[in-house]
Amino acid sequence: LNKVKEAEKTKEYDEFKDRVGDIISASVKKIGLKNIVMDIEGFEAVLHESNMIPHEAFKVGARTRVVVDDVKKEPHGAQIFLSRTSPSFLIKLFEQEVPELYEGTIEVKAVARDPGSRAKIAIASKREDIDIIGSFIGIRGSRVQAVSSELKGEKIDIIKWSPNIAEFIIAALTPAKVNKVIVDEENNLIEVVVAEDQQSLAIGRGGQN
Repeated sequence: LNKVKEAEKTKEYDEFKDRVGDIISASVKKIGLKNIVMDIEGFEAVLHESNMIPHEAFKVGARTRVVVDDVKKEPHGAQIFLSRTSPSFLIKLFEQEVPELYEGTIEVKAVARDPGSRAKIAIASKREDIDIIGSFIGIRGSRVQAVSSELKGEKIDIIKWSPNIAEFIIAALTPAKVNKVIVDEENNLIEVVVAEDQQSLAIGRGGQN
């Protein structure tokens, strides 16, 4: 009997250790004060409060998409941790909507999220003949809207990545108009100069940018 239990524990860990970063569908099993226990293919996993999108509501039995954030081996089996706030969740959602990303023609260089509010994703292409921004937006915004809806209306800015730090900063702060970017690589600092009427736009709501 002990050997059977041990085998089950090992199977649980082996089943998920290589699935960290994968997006999966899970059903709500139990709702606690600080976390939700979810069922994934017969295994229990935890979605902690800190990994939930703010003001998100769950019901027992409901299914939702999550990303496997971490898997730890414990004496009683595996502890599987899920997330809906990690940058990898955003990337995986776009992979399901954008064939060029899934196939590797377009790659994600950087992601920043204020979960449920705003996200910025910087992308680049290995080919110059592709409209990478258009690929992510989709016809009439269908692709980006599908991802935004899954993230409870999170606004998503899609930015063209550049190896030139100043160019990348200007793109990342769009639609604010940047007058000057001063890069101090020695002290790892960047100074951005904007007109006074562009300041709040450049900083973003609550300092998001």
